[in-house]
Amino acid sequence: MGLKNPYVFAILMQTIQAGMTLLTKAAINGGMNSFIFIFYRQLTGTIFLVLSTAIFKRRSATPLTILVFFKIFAVAFVGLTLALNLYGIALLYTSASLTSAAINCVPVTTFFFAVLLRREKLNVRSIAGVAKLGGIAICLAGVATLAFFEGPILKPPFALHNAQHQHHVSSSRSKTRIIVSLWGLWYVLQAGVLKDYPSKLHFTSLQCFSSTIQSFLVAISVERDFSEWKLTWNVRLLAVLYCGIMVSGVGHYLQSWVIATKGPVFRGIIVGEIMLVVGLYSVLWGQTHEQNLATNNSLQAEKKCTITEDQEPKNVETRYMA
Repeated sequence: MGLKNPYVFAILMQTIQAGMTLLTKAAINGGMNSFIFIFYRQLTGTIFLVLSTAIFKRRSATPLTILVFFKIFAVAFVGLTLALNLYGIALLYTSASLTSAAINCVPVTTFFFAVLLRREKLNVRSIAGVAKLGGIAICLAGVATLAFFEGPILKPPFALHNAQHQHHVSSSRSKTRIIVSLWGLWYVLQAGVLKDYPSKLHFTSLQCFSSTIQSFLVAISVERDFSEWKLTWNVRLLAVLYCGIMVSGVGHYLQSWVIATKGPVFRGIIVGEIMLVVGLYSVLWGQTHEQNLATNNSLQAEKKCTITEDQEPKNVETRYMA
């Protein structure tokens, strides 16, 4: 179907995740406990997915075994509960732009785990393989930059920085790298579970439900002051609704569909293909531009010759009449 285009879905997921980073950062900076935020987000996503499943896929569920549910529960812990809670901590002490840049490096770790677990093959003799490798190399350069070049911390005269803040920043960078690895592994693990349980909407619902239980246990063990659990009509509620419905609900369902259809490293392939298309277009544009310049120069030279030839008989005729 034309509506089920994996490229459109991949771009839509990237857009949704950009909004997730900004709103999550705003909610946490506004004083909301990150662990409580993750729980509310997953709870909202579970409610949305359960209602969607009841409406659209009520009678088309694949039989669920205890082993498959255990796999889904474990996958949810790796890619949702653990990764999202680390993500919330890292986002508190880093900028949204740095976190977004780190998320864009997920194709590198995804490709690494896919090759390691023999779910992806790399053929460097094919154009697609070279394009994929080129895209991965660019992302790898970004990962290396984030990992090894932290740079100096700016200290403007109107701000106070101490060793504890610098420790938090450095620790958050380490957590960001761990998150990138967890999400890369998560994509690959999802591909394996989706082969055993191909009902993508049910799979997403079960993942979100499992993560809700896990996130609640984490949040209640960290924050037992129930005054911190209250939600009011502010950016916190907006962030919970957006991340719950659009990210945990819509985004993760589209993600499972893309993984089941195109494989876990599809985003890395997109990066490589974009680089290949842009590079090829640049070469063709340069070649066409040079040809146009050569053609224009030839036409101008011919035009000058024509004008010179037209003027010569008139000069001869004028001299004869004289």
